[in-house]
Amino acid sequence: MPEQANDLSAVISAVLTGTRMLVGIAARSLAAVEDRVTLPQFRMLVVLAWHGETKLVTLADVLNVNSSTAMRMAGRLAAAELIVREVNPDNRRESLIRLTGEGQRIVDEVTARRRQEIGMIVSRLSPEQCRALVEAMNAFNEAGGEPSESGLNPFGWPDDRSS
Repeated sequence: MPEQANDLSAVISAVLTGTRMLVGIAARSLAAVEDRVTLPQFRMLVVLAWHGETKLVTLADVLNVNSSTAMRMAGRLAAAELIVREVNPDNRRESLIRLTGEGQRIVDEVTARRRQEIGMIVSRLSPEQCRALVEAMNAFNEAGGEPSESGLNPFGWPDDRSS
């Protein structure tokens, strides 16, 4: 049993180190737009980029925030002309939200920066290491309940489908 605990500890340490690196990549990719959007606001933009026009209550649910928080975030993004809020013609008590062209540009720019930096790191791996990484990440995502083919995970981040 102690060897299994050591193996588990080694896996946890490796995952923590990897996530620290990925958080750094995410932070650097957002740096170019940090004067325009916060991380939570960017998450809202990403959800809209992948879901298209969405109800405010759905956004709040996907982002795991209350409706009033989502409404304030949406208000700031609308003021920055990154989203458009409209009354749902089918239910006047609901708001529908969608990205503007500038909102989509920000999502694309940040994603491209993240993709480029991850690509530079992955390019240093051998083909065997790349296959092992894909297998390990797929297993990790599955164990965490992250469906591999969905466009959106529970935290509002898209799967990277533009390979």
